[in-house]
Amino acid sequence: MKAFDILDMIDRERKPRETGLTMVLDKGLGRNAADDLMEYADYIDVIKLGWGTPRFCQESTIKEKIACYKENDILVSNGGTLFEIAYSQGRVDDFLRYAQRICLNSIEVSDGSIDLEGEKAKIIRRGIEMGFEVFSEVGKKEETEDAKLTIDQRIDEAKSDLSAGASKVIIEAREGGRGIGIFDKEGNVREDMARELVEGIGLENIIFEAPMKSQQVYLILNFGSDVSLGNIKTDDVVPLETLRRGYRGDTFGKL
Repeated sequence: MKAFDILDMIDRERKPRETGLTMVLDKGLGRNAADDLMEYADYIDVIKLGWGTPRFCQESTIKEKIACYKENDILVSNGGTLFEIAYSQGRVDDFLRYAQRICLNSIEVSDGSIDLEGEKAKIIRRGIEMGFEVFSEVGKKEETEDAKLTIDQRIDEAKSDLSAGASKVIIEAREGGRGIGIFDKEGNVREDMARELVEGIGLENIIFEAPMKSQQVYLILNFGSDVSLGNIKTDDVVPLETLRRGYRGDTFGKL
C-alpha cells in the first residue's frame, strides 16, 4: 500500500509499458545503491549503464546489478558510448556476445561520436536476432556536428532504425541537455523541432533525453504524461513520476 492512498491521482499503465517509459541513467551505482533504487522500480522501465562506466566496474558487480534490475521487470542496456568504442575497435560481434553472456536484455546502438558507415540497420537487426530489445539513438554528441543534422535527416534515420526493428528511437541530448537535439544552449526546448520530430516519427516511437526538470515539465505538459523520457538521474525517478501524475506544482491541475 502506498502512503496517502486516500488521494486520487492520474492513472498510468502498469509495466511493461509501451509508452510513458522512464529510462534512468546508472552512472556506476554500487550494489547497495542499486538495491535501494529498486524501492521505486515501479516507476523505472529501462536502466542504461551509462557511457563506458561498466568497463571500470567488476564484472561480478555488473552481473549482480543486471540480475537485480531484471528481477524488477526493468530492461537493462549499455550506454551508447560503450557500443561506439566497440565499433571503433572492430569488436561489435564480441561486444554483442559479451552483452549476451552477462545477460543484458537490451542494447543501445548509436553513432553520436562515430560514423557507422551505413551499418546501423544491419547492427540493429543483428542485435534483435541475438534476442535483445534494441534502442537506437539519433543525434551527435558534439554541438557543431549535431547542428548539421536537419530535421528531415533525423526523421529519415529514425524511420530507418524503426524499420530495421528498433523498438524506440532515443533523441540525443547528452547528460547536460544543452545545445543538442531539441534543446538550445540554455536547455530550453526548441518547440518547432520537438513537434516536427513527434509528427514525423510518432510520439509512441520516441524517447526524449531530458535530464532537466524544466525539460520534463515542458514535454509532459505538451505531449502528455505518457511521453517517454531518458537520461533521468536516479535521484529524479520519484520527482519525475510526481510530474507525470500531477502531484507537483508544475503539472498540478494542468494534465
